[in-house]
Amino acid sequence: MMLNFAEHIDFLISSSRETGGGEVKTSLLDEWTSYRADLRDVYPVEQTPVTDLWDSVLDVFRFQAVHPAMKTVLGKLSSDRASILYNLLASSRTNDEILREVSELCALDDTGLGRELVQSRDVVLQQLIHLRSRTNPGVSSTLGRSYGSSEVSYEPEDARLRLEKSLKANASRPLFTKCATGTPEVLPHVYASGTNLSGGSVPQSGAKYSLPDYLEYVVPPATAVPKRPSERQIAVSELDDLAKGSLAGYAHLNRVQSIVYPTAYGSNENILICAPTGAGKTDVAMLTILRVLDQHRGPSARELPTPSTIDRDSFKIVYVAPMKALASEITHKLSKRLRWLSIQVRELTGDMQLTKAEIAATQIIVTTPEKWDVVTRKPAGEGELGSKLKLLIIDEVHLLNEDRGAVIETIVARTLRQAEASQSVIRIVGLSATLPNYVDVADFLSVSRYTGLFYFDSSFRPIPLEQHFIGIRGKPGSIQAKRNLDRVTFEKVSELVKQGHQVMVFVHSRKETVNAAFALKDAATAEGSLLDYSCEDHPQWALHRRSIGDSRNKEMKQLFDHGFGIHHAGMLRSDRHLIETLFKERAIKVLCCTATLAWGVNLPAHAVIIKGTQVYDSTKGQFVDLSVLDVLQVFGRAGRPGLETSGEGYICTSEEKLTHYLDAVTSQFRRFLSGMADALNAEIALGTVSSVNDGVRWLGYTYLFVRMKKNPFQYGLSREIVFDDPSLVERRQQTIRSAAKQLAQLKMIDFDADAETFTTKDIGQIAAKYYIRHRSIEEWKASFKPTMSEADVLRTLSMSTEFNQIQVRESEAKELEQLMRSVPCEVSGGIDTNQGKVNILLQAHISRLPIQDFALISDSAYVAQNGGRIIRALLEIAISRKWANTTGVLAAMSKAVEKRMWPYDEPMKQLRLKDDIIYGLTRNRIEYSPQELARMTAGELGQLIRLNEDKGSALLRAAKQFPSAQLTPFLRPLGPEMLRIDVSVARTFTWNVQVHGSAEPFWLWVEDKEENTILQIKRIVLREQPEVLDVNFIVSVVGKRLPSVTVRLVSDKWLGADNECSVSLDNVVMPAISHPHTRRQDVGFLPISSLRLPAMERLYSAAQCNSLSAIQTQTFWSVINTSANVLLAAPVCSGKSSLAYMAIWSTLLNPQTVAWALVVTPNKAVARSTLSGLSPGAAVCGIKVEYDNEKTIFNSPGRKVIRVVTAAVLLHALRARQAMRSHPNLVVCENLEQLDDTYELAVSLLRHATQHSPTRYIGLSRSLNDPTDLASWLGVESRELYSFLPRDREQPLNCSVQTYTMPISEALFKTLAKPAYAAMGLGSLTQSVIVVVPSRLHCTTMAQELITQHNLNSMVETGFLAKTASAIDVEERLAQSGDFMTMNFASRGIGIFHRGMSEMIRQHIFELFAEGVIRVLVVTREACWKLPARAGAVVVVGTQYVCVDPSTSQRQLKDYTPLEVVEMQSWAVQQSSLGYFTLFCPAEDGEMFNKFLSDDGLALESQLLGTDLLTSWYRENLGGSLRNKQDAVQALSFTLMARRLVSNPTYYDMESRSLGEVLSRVVDTLEAT
Repeated sequence: MMLNFAEHIDFLISSSRETGGGEVKTSLLDEWTSYRADLRDVYPVEQTPVTDLWDSVLDVFRFQAVHPAMKTVLGKLSSDRASILYNLLASSRTNDEILREVSELCALDDTGLGRELVQSRDVVLQQLIHLRSRTNPGVSSTLGRSYGSSEVSYEPEDARLRLEKSLKANASRPLFTKCATGTPEVLPHVYASGTNLSGGSVPQSGAKYSLPDYLEYVVPPATAVPKRPSERQIAVSELDDLAKGSLAGYAHLNRVQSIVYPTAYGSNENILICAPTGAGKTDVAMLTILRVLDQHRGPSARELPTPSTIDRDSFKIVYVAPMKALASEITHKLSKRLRWLSIQVRELTGDMQLTKAEIAATQIIVTTPEKWDVVTRKPAGEGELGSKLKLLIIDEVHLLNEDRGAVIETIVARTLRQAEASQSVIRIVGLSATLPNYVDVADFLSVSRYTGLFYFDSSFRPIPLEQHFIGIRGKPGSIQAKRNLDRVTFEKVSELVKQGHQVMVFVHSRKETVNAAFALKDAATAEGSLLDYSCEDHPQWALHRRSIGDSRNKEMKQLFDHGFGIHHAGMLRSDRHLIETLFKERAIKVLCCTATLAWGVNLPAHAVIIKGTQVYDSTKGQFVDLSVLDVLQVFGRAGRPGLETSGEGYICTSEEKLTHYLDAVTSQFRRFLSGMADALNAEIALGTVSSVNDGVRWLGYTYLFVRMKKNPFQYGLSREIVFDDPSLVERRQQTIRSAAKQLAQLKMIDFDADAETFTTKDIGQIAAKYYIRHRSIEEWKASFKPTMSEADVLRTLSMSTEFNQIQVRESEAKELEQLMRSVPCEVSGGIDTNQGKVNILLQAHISRLPIQDFALISDSAYVAQNGGRIIRALLEIAISRKWANTTGVLAAMSKAVEKRMWPYDEPMKQLRLKDDIIYGLTRNRIEYSPQELARMTAGELGQLIRLNEDKGSALLRAAKQFPSAQLTPFLRPLGPEMLRIDVSVARTFTWNVQVHGSAEPFWLWVEDKEENTILQIKRIVLREQPEVLDVNFIVSVVGKRLPSVTVRLVSDKWLGADNECSVSLDNVVMPAISHPHTRRQDVGFLPISSLRLPAMERLYSAAQCNSLSAIQTQTFWSVINTSANVLLAAPVCSGKSSLAYMAIWSTLLNPQTVAWALVVTPNKAVARSTLSGLSPGAAVCGIKVEYDNEKTIFNSPGRKVIRVVTAAVLLHALRARQAMRSHPNLVVCENLEQLDDTYELAVSLLRHATQHSPTRYIGLSRSLNDPTDLASWLGVESRELYSFLPRDREQPLNCSVQTYTMPISEALFKTLAKPAYAAMGLGSLTQSVIVVVPSRLHCTTMAQELITQHNLNSMVETGFLAKTASAIDVEERLAQSGDFMTMNFASRGIGIFHRGMSEMIRQHIFELFAEGVIRVLVVTREACWKLPARAGAVVVVGTQYVCVDPSTSQRQLKDYTPLEVVEMQSWAVQQSSLGYFTLFCPAEDGEMFNKFLSDDGLALESQLLGTDLLTSWYRENLGGSLRNKQDAVQALSFTLMARRLVSNPTYYDMESRSLGEVLSRVVDTLEAT
């Protein structure tokens, strides 16, 4: 038996043997292996037909049984005919279907022989392969062998040598190597018939057909994946009420949904679902939405009706759809399902904008990637959506492979970073078609491979789909290629129709739908098969025929009679709906349509055919390849669920693009690098990236980083780099630095190369806000100038790189030439350049010129859509550069693009007036402004437009509603170098909500026309109430000689609604500084013994105060050793009050008299502080201290006493005409920088009452820019006036003013949180911080954001608590308060302090801060006069607040006063260490605050003039102490107002500088009132 087996093996493997006839015959084994090699060579693996191949040697004998005549027939076939025969036999068609064609192809007269040939098709296919390889000898000589082309010898000795060599090689190999070649990772939720870690590829099964006109690949439906034992279909009845109600109409979840359900609805895991179209991915997204709703239900959710349990204000969900059409579909679908829960679903796209109120009331936002990128770039307005975001759903995430992939990378990276920064849970759900590298995409989305990654292959499609990829032969675009395309399309349509199927043919333009339908009809007519398409046998055909007869679309009527239909967006809605109905009812067999039908309407057919793949893309200005997304969407319409068990999808493209569409699913994604610099700029502008290290972390969230790690060599990284730096930190640093340098060169950011930090600049913020590429900023540099015309603006705009893809085509030259002759502005470059074409199209858009060419229409739409955005960015850049002329021109052109009318057009066109009225206005030779029209009568207007009075009335109503405002400027000099311009803006038009909405935005600015410079600019909003808006500008006039300034009001929406007024400065009197500031002397400090009061010396020594400060030393003699009146204006913590107290002790401790002192304070807070400072000394000296007793203020004291009163109490006592039985020996006026009308009148009356007594006055104030008149008011001689600058403080203070350009909002404070955290310097610079915000609401926002920043930048888990403090102890101390939010923040080291808190809580918080337990105190602006605390650093976040006018209930935006900011600055002054003060303020206020805080000091003006207080005082005393006008003038001469009226007359609208004359005018005014 062994012998027989050996002989058999020898028979099989013998290389050759001779037959009896002398013929050399190869072994059967050689022939078998040769066949296998031949097969691989002739038909590569992916093209190998689905047939029974020779899997064993015995299959050879099957071939030997073929009929000898058949061998002869096959041997005579040419190569082309053999190829066609092969394709026929390998197709899925039945034997009967191909019998006739095979017989004709082989020229067989014998029908029996032809039938035998098709019945033995498997064997014939093998013979065809064998014949093809034999006609090309040597083609497979090397295939199928593992070791080159040499023959393998089976001789015993050769075999032994090979074995020995193999053993030696194995013996020399190490037992372990560096790189393990492990088995592929097995993922639990990958459902595919054959997958690997990298994903699938084009199925290996299939067929290839090569015909003269085309090449076709057929991919059959995938083999179904068997169910796993753990799988179970979930019934909707098993779900809870929330899910059950939202999935109404469903009996069960499908297989995909049932598999994903536990993760989607039962966890917060990020999910990536890769599944074919129609597998139910959208409903999986619905499950994740329901998960969010369920998590935001109240505690009693099970007891109440489901809708009432959801907290709708606590979350936002964003669904990112790839197209606007799909966004609308998703919005409708989600709205319908969630309506029962009262969940608001709204669309937010370029076409659908939402107001802030609508966003607040919406729970689910459906948007597009580009729109969401724009939204999240804005920290204000729509950008506030991100703060409540809980779920982000990205549909069609395989767009990463398209040009838009960079946008998806950007929004995902931003979301992931936001989730990390805010320490919040933002769930990301990715929905995609079957991705090849789904693992990489899962890593990018932060999806766990084992719990959140779900992959379902194409077998999960509800209707199995057979895909046909057809490559049309011929040069693309040639006539031959077009003919071949038409022929192939007809051939496929004809086959499908004959089989009884409906077909949808997708083309790419509206015009082509008609052309394609008629081409198919004509081809069917020529072939004689037109009756196959007819639907006249349809039972309701006559009824449908009558319905379509009502249409005015003649092409649609003609085609319907033959079974054809057309559908595109240009048709009437009624016609489109009718065609959809006819196709659904099978009254049409072939429908030629555009891709909008695939996206917008669910209208399936058995087969879909994509005719051509060249689509015109207006964003690129050229024809591009149809996106894979569109192909998948169209293929998704193939197959009719519930009616058919299969579907077919055909894509007809050029032969050279065939591979592209076959391989599209296997391509890798790397789109992010193209938009790297712009994406980085957006993050820097947003504040999320402020250094190279931040950029490296941010880049780690991108898909680019995932791919760089997975395939580093594709990105130019060597093996050495990858080995030394596996995390690619250095490469990421290089990428960030390179992009940052580009941005810095364009002045979009400041890049500190040494510290590697970034700071955004105005241009960078504007570019991020308006989605402007940095290359466009570079292109604008040369042409963007301070003075520009409309033509210059259009030329600059046309240079934007956003329009680079707009191409100039010869076919458009004639029409562009015609348009250029019709547009008003000169076109630089003409029609031959890209810029010229853009310029012409934009002007044509504004002029409303008709365009005929289809591609030109698309280009025009693209130019108009982007032109408005870009011109808006140019406007804001011009504003940031203070270019007055360019700003005005750009504002007008921005509105021109939006309104589609030129600035010189009739402005009344913007209102809803009839054409005859507009015509009457435009033909009038005299131009009238809307304001002039509004002043006429209806009759006059009717005559003007040559119509009747009714028409005149309509015009009059419209003219009165046209926005206009009256400007009234008032000049208020604040010093020799600062001028405040108060502008009263009075609305002069009739408000109509339908016309104006709730607000009308305007730009208001002050400009120097000679220098073409904007001095100050603000954006204001006019509303129905109030009718008058007061706006203040502070302008620096240092080194300037301004003869005049111009105040301009420019509407942000209306053309022709501008106004301006010129303000002459020739007669403005700027106050001059008559007394120079006192220079601080660096002299030795006087010891405390200089006071010569032993009791006080002991008191000060006990307090560790042994010497005076520098300012105290310099002013000691005048204050202590003289009786002269003194005014001391000095920075905070200069010892002013202490020196005044010494003067009190020195006065009262004089044994010769019974003296008393009066201390006047502006308010109770200062009074309490004064009492606290005086009490220790008073106790030591036995001096009584009284507080606010107005009845005894002027009583004779029985002993030495100090009376502390507020200005209000003092005034009340003086106005009560109390007898002044005793005059104070000393009056100390505290905090005169807070001088108001009450304080001034009280001290003025006191000065008047004590004018004949020896009462001494000492005035104390912060640094003032000019205290001369204040000193004169108090009777201080110039030698006793001490005026120190703010920088003369002895304690070092680092003062920094940082500006921003954003409006006040919650998002502003979130944006400023990062720089505010950096300015705090906790640990490195100081140990305690006070943060000031405008309101109580901002306290919570800022506290939360600071905790977030701390979590990102520190590993300390206790937050801002002191190292030795315990969060538990803090909570116990605050437990009784019941304020859990305050307690929670305090346990993290942040105290909140505002007036809305109870006194007990404020006291506890202050104690914790004073003890150093909590190190950050967040306070409101209101607390600036009541906070008894200091800190190492003070950060003021914002200098504007919103208040409500009690008379109108309108919200008004107000600015912090310089005085309030100076008070906040004082909290940072430390006695023994460096203090830090940082102020964040609007850009227009930065210069002003710098001057007041560091340079000049505060400006102090009288507030008494024109007040009700002065009027009531005058009336009370008229006829009494004021017997006549002279008495009134005499009394008023004691006021500070009298002195300031002379020194600064312009501020008070006075022209004369004579004291008597101006006071006489004041008295006249008082008498008139």
